[in-house]
Amino acid sequence: MEHKTTNIFLILVMLQAAHSVEEYVGRLWEVFAPARYLTRLISNNHDFAFLVINIGFIVFGIFCWLFIISIKSEISTIILWFWTIIELINGLGHIFYAIFKKEYIPGLITAPLIFITALFLVKQMKNNQKV
Repeated sequence: MEHKTTNIFLILVMLQAAHSVEEYVGRLWEVFAPARYLTRLISNNHDFAFLVINIGFIVFGIFCWLFIISIKSEISTIILWFWTIIELINGLGHIFYAIFKKEYIPGLITAPLIFITALFLVKQMKNNQKV
């Protein structure tokens, strides 16, 4: 696995952190039923639950980068593809939902950056397979 791949992955994790902040500030759980459902699974305090979920996701991403992706563990490729697919869906989901609602949805500003970076990661992983 190339160093460039691990760097793109880390950028994607950091973009997700910024995306989570945008969603939190915009109170995504108030306008998006799946977010409301997920937060309810954790706590009736949606603010707290949203923080727990998103901090956990970011910590998991950093953990993966430090201890799985960077050391080129056997499951690195699986983690990379898993994270990338989630981010592709996340990025597109925000864009399409905002188009459907015809309004700003929390997370919309960072969603295109996440989607484009995830596409770069796909390209980089495919290039790695050709070697």
